[in-house]
Parts: sequence; C-alpha cells; structure tokens
Amino acid sequence: MNKPLIMTPGPTYVHEDVRRAMLQEIINPDVDESFFEFYKETGERLKKLLRTKNDVIIMSGEGILGLEASCASIIEPGDRVLCIDNGIFGNGFGSYVKMYGGEATYLKFDYRQAVDVNVIEDFLKKDRNFKAATLVHCETPSGITNPIADICKILKKYRILSIVDSVSAIGGEPLETDEWNIDIVLGASQKCISAPPGLTFLSISQDAWNAILKRKTPITGYYCNLSVWKSWYEERWFPYTQPVSDIYALRVAVDRLIEDSLRLERHRSIANAVRTALVNSGLELYPINGFSNTVTTFYVPKGTTFADISNMMLNEHNILIAGAFGFLKDRVIRIGHMGENCREDKILKTLYALDKTFEKLHINLRSKLYSSWQYVPPYNSHL
Repeated sequence: MNKPLIMTPGPTYVHEDVRRAMLQEIINPDVDESFFEFYKETGERLKKLLRTKNDVIIMSGEGILGLEASCASIIEPGDRVLCIDNGIFGNGFGSYVKMYGGEATYLKFDYRQAVDVNVIEDFLKKDRNFKAATLVHCETPSGITNPIADICKILKKYRILSIVDSVSAIGGEPLETDEWNIDIVLGASQKCISAPPGLTFLSISQDAWNAILKRKTPITGYYCNLSVWKSWYEERWFPYTQPVSDIYALRVAVDRLIEDSLRLERHRSIANAVRTALVNSGLELYPINGFSNTVTTFYVPKGTTFADISNMMLNEHNILIAGAFGFLKDRVIRIGHMGENCREDKILKTLYALDKTFEKLHINLRSKLYSSWQYVPPYNSHL
C-alpha cells in the first residue's frame, strides 16, 4: 500500500530533494571544520527566512525544545511574565513559565478570535511590570493567526521581552522579526519548512541575550540553556553532537522556501479557497476571525464523529487529516495547507475524498467541496 497523503498541520510532506539530502555521508560535526561553516551558513539562510540580523541557533529537538529553552534561559524565579492566551498553545506557555519559577499572568481572549491588540495596550497602561511576554503566532489547534507585528511593537515600547512561538507560521505567514521588534522567535522543521521532525531553531535579539547572560541566578539545566551557544562559532565548539543528517535536510528545505517567491501568496490564496469551499458547502469554521494561512479548522458536522471521518479518509482514500486535542478533541477537523502540503493538487484530492466520505456517512452538504473550489494561482509579474 502506498504511504498516505499527509494533510495534517505538521508533520508535512517532505520533498524528494530534502529526503535525498539525508543520504549524504556522515561526518564528525565536533571536529570537522567544514561542518561549523555549514551550520553557520544554514543559520544565515534561516535569517533570510525570519527577516533578521539576530543570532540564529539550530537545536536538536522538536519545536517544544525551543519553547522551553526560551523560557528556561530568560525567566528567573519570581519574574513576572505576561502569557497572552487565546488558545491551547498560548495557555500552555504558562506551564513553562511556572516550571522555571516565573509568575504567569494570563491575559485571556476569546479562543475563537485573534488577539485584540487594543486590549493588550490598555492592560499594559495599568500594569507593565513584566520581564517578558509569551505569545503564539499561529494557534495550530484552532487555525488562528495572531497580529504579532502590532503586539511585539507594543511590548517593546514597554520594555517587555517577547517570546514568540511561530512554529506553524514560519514559511507560510509574513514574518519580519527585526522590523516587528521580536526578541525570540522560534520555529520547527516539520511544519511549513517541510523537513523531517526533530529540529527547532530560534533567533535571539541583543536584548534577549542581555537578559540571558546577565541573570542573577544560574539557568536550570543544560540542554535548554541558550547561554552555552553564545560563542559556539568563535570557539568552534557545539554544546552537544549535532544531528548532521537532519541539518542537511533542513538546509535544502529552507533553500526551497527562500527560492519560492510566491510561497506567501500561495499560502494565502489556498487558505482562502479552502475556507470558501467549506463555508459554501454549509460547514462551520471554528475561528470567527484571524484565519490562518497554514491550517484550517472546522467543526465536525452533526450526525457523525471525527473518528468515523478520519478512519474513512485513511482506509478508503489513503489521506491523513487531523483532529485536535484538549477542549477541541473530537469537535473539529483540521486540514494542513502548509509548506509542501500547500499545493492545489493535494488540496483537491483531500476535498474530493471528504465529499465521498460525507456522502457515505449520509452527511448532506449544501454543495460539494470539490465543485466549490475556486482558486486563482498567484502570479509573479516580475517573471
């Protein structure tokens, strides 16, 4: 049986060029001078993607490692941290704050809407005594993208460090790290980057480095300690042995994204077309606003279950779609249109299979998803 078409919001399909990169001969990254240069050059390419001049570090571990390392390295016992919470991941950030002794203050928003920047501004006018703030660029479970450009500029105005989880957004949503005054932005290999799971990467501003290196208390732990990376290139020393094959793959995947001048417009256009097809068919989107360009979340239609839909999609159409977790478990369906998944042929196969699945489960739609597809490919006038 052929491998299923992965239409989940990460991990995503990995292009053949990226898989081939992992076949390169293994070297010893601890002593081979060429690998120090390769790692540095890969970081420079990530800087282009993140639109930053800040230091970029690639770490061996899934995106959660970057999230935890940021909290471990910035937060000291007793530090007040503002957790901007409009979803499962935004809320979850608080657990890492508390894990390292910080005092988490949750600023909560409607979980079906993007964060309201004006509410943050009004809140900080009354209470601004925070060392850092945590926030999520794309709330993957709910399919909502938050206006981090405006949020981070406000945080910087009040001298609050920003720690941004952009795991599901980098590569598929606009991101201007330096222009938006983001102190730490972290991503992962398996989402829009479309590389194998297992790597996290993050950019660190000078303000963030100052907070990390001038702490009053030592950083708890080692693997999550970002300070050990500060002089890796000058000293030609990695804190631990690097996953050579994974970084080879990451380099090719990032290069593919950088060379794709239409990627942001394609993500936006396909996301709009997916939502339009769902709404025209009579299905209900979970978000009210702030719709993500990388993942669409909609309610399971009445009269069936997510398990029924998922099993039929896989067993009869060989397509993997996602549900969610936490309070959204069994309530919603998620289609990932990020990275290599963000291609019209894959989306059409998915919509056609959903039509057939709903028909077999006796779910009556107002119109077929496949026939409601209206997608205009982005056009580069400079080509």
